[in-house]
Amino acid sequence: MSSNQTKTNFTLRHFKNGDQESLVENGNNIKIFNNVKDTFPHPYTYEDASWWIEFCKKVDRPVTSFAIDVNGQVAGGIGIIIGSDVQRVTAEIGYWLGEKYWGQGIVVEALKQMTSYAFQTFPEIVRLWAAVFEHNKPSMRVLEKAGYEFEGVRKKAVIKNGVVLDEYVYVMFRE
Repeated sequence: MSSNQTKTNFTLRHFKNGDQESLVENGNNIKIFNNVKDTFPHPYTYEDASWWIEFCKKVDRPVTSFAIDVNGQVAGGIGIIIGSDVQRVTAEIGYWLGEKYWGQGIVVEALKQMTSYAFQTFPEIVRLWAAVFEHNKPSMRVLEKAGYEFEGVRKKAVIKNGVVLDEYVYVMFRE
């Protein structure tokens, strides 16, 4: 998957050995950590990057997590987590991008590509959703620009850095 519609060209691709340095360079940022789940470590180390790459290699196909590649370097990541049991027709979508790439339209286009990929690859999925911490207005704008609609606020639904926060939920439905 690639895009030529942004200021910066990028590709969505599988994570691979050799990505560790760019993963650490772009992922080891408190501004990113403050806006993602706690499973994304901080500080983000070479060992964390190696673990992630190996984890992604072991996951059954089809692939659900992709590197956002800019000029051969991992600038960020995007993926889905498919629901289970009664929520098996939904998937959560999430993403992060290195700070030096912010404001270039990369995530909007990556989100559009990942959304299309998810609906094409997983026919059982009828709903994609993303949750955003109340203070992360740029991510809310990204989702809106990618065609996601605001569904609602889950009051006091999450805790990050010891602070209980509201969570804004955005959705996209299969047409």
